[in-house]
Amino acid sequence: MRKFIIDTDTASDDAAALMIAAFSPDIEILGVTAVAGNVGVKQAADNALMTLQTCGCDAPVYIGASRPLFRERKETISVHGKDGMGDRGIIHPDKKPENKRAVEFILDTVAANPDEIELVVLGPATNIALAIMTDREIMSRVKHIWTMGTPGLGSGNATPVAEFNVFIDAEAYAVMLDLGVPTTIIGFDMCEGEIGLDEAELLALSHGNEAGKFLEQATKVILQFNLDTRGAHMVDLPDAVAIAAAVWPDYVTSTVKCHCHCCTADNETYGQVIFYQKGRTYESMPLIDSYNAEVVTSVSERMFTKRFMSMLLK
Repeated sequence: MRKFIIDTDTASDDAAALMIAAFSPDIEILGVTAVAGNVGVKQAADNALMTLQTCGCDAPVYIGASRPLFRERKETISVHGKDGMGDRGIIHPDKKPENKRAVEFILDTVAANPDEIELVVLGPATNIALAIMTDREIMSRVKHIWTMGTPGLGSGNATPVAEFNVFIDAEAYAVMLDLGVPTTIIGFDMCEGEIGLDEAELLALSHGNEAGKFLEQATKVILQFNLDTRGAHMVDLPDAVAIAAAVWPDYVTSTVKCHCHCCTADNETYGQVIFYQKGRTYESMPLIDSYNAEVVTSVSERMFTKRFMSMLLK
């Protein structure tokens, strides 16, 4: 049984990601840690609790950072609604978050399970960075980090060069990249195109199981956003696309080792991650002998849709 801690700023695509883990028989979610990002940290925790409840999963949820490491929290215009879950009045969890704080939970759990814990980082990396800054030795015993962050080898969505999760707290992402444990990056470039839920699939979810019906409601605002901005009757699920790489190894069809540098200067490059790819020579940096991440460069869109839908239609 693989042991996951999922760190999330729970909006509707994070909810879809939590569902993939919750319904996977070989994954044990030891805990979910909430962070401010798409929504405030308390809302993120409640959204996670409600999502897990619809899946019949009793994993505990812990409240983490309410702001980035060194900067004021940026107010973002959410494409997921004010509550991050479609503003449909569906967030009313029976449980409450745990009293223990997220960083304390992460450190205690990694210490108790050295070289076994896989961290799935679906939002800004603030909680992970705080845990590293508190006790780097313990965090060096993390087995693997899976992160939905950066534009990958494509363009950003927060700025032309920066992806939202990194842009919210680039300093935290830089700390996480520097930890030195095996890390896999699933960038925003893997979440574009046809991967997601189309009109027929959304209709099917409305007649699916409890989690499927919940997700169909939670994605109403992002569906309208896509209709208004792209004329596309579809819902993107970046965090679900990312966690699928951790849960379904055969869904990833290609990767490249990279030396990744996160830009934290207060200018137009803030939040950009520069990828020096293995096998390529760069005049400015000809000798690269350390690669701190594996970057996913292609996935099976068909496999994602088939497995995801079958999970929510049972």
